[in-house]
Amino acid sequence: MSKSLRNYPDVNEVFDRDGSDAMRWFLMSSPILRGGNLVVTETGIRDGVRQVILPLWNVWYFFATYANTADGTDGVRSGYQAKPRHTADQVLDQYLLAKTHDLIRDYAAAMDNYDIWAGCSLIRDYLDMLTNWYVRRSRRRFWDGSDEVQTSFDVLYTCLEALLRVGAPLLPFVTEEIWRGLTGGRSIHLTDYPEARDFPSHEALVVSMDRARAVCSAASSLRKAHNLRVRLPLSRLIVVSDVIMSDELCEIIADELNVRTVSTISAEEAAAAGFSMEQRLSVNAWVAGPRLGKDVQKAIVAAKAGDWNITDGAVQAGGVTLEEGEYTLEEIAHSTSDTIVLASMTGGFVALDIERTPELEAEGTARDMVRAIQNARKEANLNVSDRIHTTVTATSQVIEALETHRNLVQEETLSTKLELIVSADTSDMPTGQPIIQVTAV
Repeated sequence: MSKSLRNYPDVNEVFDRDGSDAMRWFLMSSPILRGGNLVVTETGIRDGVRQVILPLWNVWYFFATYANTADGTDGVRSGYQAKPRHTADQVLDQYLLAKTHDLIRDYAAAMDNYDIWAGCSLIRDYLDMLTNWYVRRSRRRFWDGSDEVQTSFDVLYTCLEALLRVGAPLLPFVTEEIWRGLTGGRSIHLTDYPEARDFPSHEALVVSMDRARAVCSAASSLRKAHNLRVRLPLSRLIVVSDVIMSDELCEIIADELNVRTVSTISAEEAAAAGFSMEQRLSVNAWVAGPRLGKDVQKAIVAAKAGDWNITDGAVQAGGVTLEEGEYTLEEIAHSTSDTIVLASMTGGFVALDIERTPELEAEGTARDMVRAIQNARKEANLNVSDRIHTTVTATSQVIEALETHRNLVQEETLSTKLELIVSADTSDMPTGQPIIQVTAV
């Protein structure tokens, strides 16, 4: 960084636009703390805002929104006062508590070793799990208002409060603002670091749920690659994995991916299910090059041509012996079905059936309309928990799909009445899109 060259963003502008916590996080999570180089850019600073600060605010906003609309003790939607809770029966709540236990333990170990970079990485990964898995998977059930959901609300409160205390040294101002709003306390910086022993440890659940998240990520990439919108249901997903997942986790995966059935099989059972496996060797030229010299190109060409073998644990490509770290062995799966596509993941692969049937298309149309109705609710300035009357004017094909899945649409949109009108004249719909009207009950 050169003051005369001005090759870095103005610090005062960064503070005014992004806040001092954004700059602090950018520096604390950068390679410079591990002896690496660092280029200070506005993009890098804003990445910290996008990956950490905004997700933290979003969780707090979600919590506060629910708190202000949830049923109180008198049964009236006057708000719910959360309280600390470290036990739960619901699997997502158990997972969140266990992940919070691991965060508190691992972050303390990292900070005890002055490894701030690792501490930042732990918080970033935890926030990704909290926002992109727990909150998103729990959003629908949080409006239920049942006793179980109030337990889940207490769990979220407890874990969010612990996360704020964990991250307070790295994000002092953001955590202070959220913590005071969450607890009503004087200052987060006058509190103690949370105790991991207060939270349950559940290693088996964490491993299996993390694998479920990996399954969803791999299958979602397949959907995107084949232009299959999320709301279009698919018939089945097969998971080939060395981690056994319970029926409850399979149901979560099915709901997350909008797939009718999810089944898990072992690698040994994959062949009988119509899958074949092959190993593929990749040579890491950056690692192997300094030792092998010109022979590294010979090994790369041989690996691509399939001219390699493993003898007594030693990998050879084109007669060149490779050492550990100089190569990567991948398990590549193939299917005999034209409608099944595959994606690899750590410890296995997923197989997604992408065949589209009229029945699946109709349900997909209904789910698309659910989203459109919810957007109409938002435009009408109605609360997400308000019961509504809904009128949809659309083509006969759309109306037929909505009629078939009437119960689904009404339950998802909290519509006590759903009126469906077939448009006889397309001029009724100038943009070609269905016309949706919603009114509060």
